[in-house]
Amino acid sequence: SGVLWLIAALCILPELALHLSGNPGFLRGKLLQNFAFWPGLLGGGWAPNYPLQQGAMFVTYGFLHAGLWHLGFNMVTLVSLGRPLLDDLGARRFTLLYALGLIGGGVGYAIFASKPLPMVGASGALFGLAGALVWQHFAEDWRERPHAEALRAAIRPVALLIGLNVVMFEVMQGQLAWETHLGGFLAGAAAMAVMLRGARTRPQETPADSD
Repeated sequence: SGVLWLIAALCILPELALHLSGNPGFLRGKLLQNFAFWPGLLGGGWAPNYPLQQGAMFVTYGFLHAGLWHLGFNMVTLVSLGRPLLDDLGARRFTLLYALGLIGGGVGYAIFASKPLPMVGASGALFGLAGALVWQHFAEDWRERPHAEALRAAIRPVALLIGLNVVMFEVMQGQLAWETHLGGFLAGAAAMAVMLRGARTRPQETPADSD
């Protein structure tokens, strides 16, 4: 879909520019300084590099990555999680969901990060997609299955995601923004809950009577 290709392109272009530049280290530093998420800009007394950087970074961080492996993993995840949601929601609501997960990831990092380290990556938005899928399946199960079974079915993917974060945190020696994952997941689940509620409460169109 065009939406997935656009998001992927916005993530790939900065990394591509880095690898085509004559001085990738210098350019990466400049990109991080201006577009990564810096907790110190929020009440830490740090001066922004340009007006509205404190707000813009809640979005711009999601289009930078720490390298090709980071970018590649996130793009594969974007396609695998994004396709079913895009089919169900359509381009407009999917884009809104992605944006809310991205912002929610920034909020989670702003609230829970204990160190003033820069944060980059699309994983806040991607965990938003994961949260939306978990809530979507839970809502369907809640209507069609006994509630205890629905809860158990919802706990399994959540436990899997928690376990994945624990393993990645250890493998990456603590260099994992789990706070971003948490914020994105909660934002995505909440957004899907609202979207599903809106779909249920929207009045049904009555076909015109031909008589």
